[in-house]
Amino acid sequence: MIQEGVKLSPAEEYAGLKRTIEQRGLLNKQPAYYTYKILLTLSLLALSIAFLALIDNIWLQLANAAFLAFVFGQFAFIGHDGGHHQIFTSKRGNEIVGLVICFLLAFDRSWWVDKHNRHHSYPNDVALDPDSNIPVLAFTKDQARSKRGLYRFIVKYQAYFFLPMLALEGFGLRLASLQYLLRTKVKFPVAEPLLIASHFVVYFALLFYLLEPWHALMFIGVHQGLFGLYMGASFAPNHKGMPMLDNDTDMDFLRRQVITARNIKGHPFTDFWYGGLNYQIEHHLFPSMPRNNLKEAQRIIKPFCQTHHIPYHDTGTLQAQREILRSLHQESAPLRDASL
Repeated sequence: MIQEGVKLSPAEEYAGLKRTIEQRGLLNKQPAYYTYKILLTLSLLALSIAFLALIDNIWLQLANAAFLAFVFGQFAFIGHDGGHHQIFTSKRGNEIVGLVICFLLAFDRSWWVDKHNRHHSYPNDVALDPDSNIPVLAFTKDQARSKRGLYRFIVKYQAYFFLPMLALEGFGLRLASLQYLLRTKVKFPVAEPLLIASHFVVYFALLFYLLEPWHALMFIGVHQGLFGLYMGASFAPNHKGMPMLDNDTDMDFLRRQVITARNIKGHPFTDFWYGGLNYQIEHHLFPSMPRNNLKEAQRIIKPFCQTHHIPYHDTGTLQAQREILRSLHQESAPLRDASL
């Protein structure tokens, strides 16, 4: 038990919080929950494929494309959880999940784990967080000033381009995966590229076999565009528009993880839609915590932060979008006003 009035170091503060989390069993694996989640998502995928095979109406198929975008997003959340070892106790089990998602979504497992781990280690660090170094966005005024050519024009009006650009997120993630495969030695050098190639073969073969060519292209456009929008809109609220850090920032792990993250207020629909990422603060403090325990962890972590005077940002979906767009507009101001 922590004695009142005793000044603790940041490391001791976090250790005490972690002990409380562990005592509540919130880091224990949840096999029943993830069995249900995986089977449900596979069932939704099977439903979409059956609809694709049986219904001969392009407008209904475009609605199916939108539905499939949602299903792909749900698989991405499962892959995210596997990458953090939230699902299985064994490393191998989580790696198998990652490889299955590699096939289903054509995202390279090694690339995602490497990139996402670096993000968790240095959230919103302008030099070290890969999610804070995006060519078509600027999260600080210095980043905005450094842009050149077409990137400079896009960043100049990035608040207006932001939502439309999210529709390209699926393409961007896959391009980054392929670049990583070509440049880096991955953990499964045969399986990973083979699974990604198999995805494209199966995906295009199904669509062009079951649909007319132009209908297949329309399906792909709607599916991929909405998938990118879903992914981008799900991940953007986590950190975009929150404080940015640099090499001169002296901040302990606990405060770094909390202050740079934003939560979206919990609700059964919100929790499902965001795949648990709406509890971003809790997730960053305890990345291996199973998704369905994050809400309970919030009941511990939020008052803990208030007691220790650590800013804890918890807001609604629309307000989060306003904050993101406002921040993007403010940080790109030097490109619109030469006097800044």
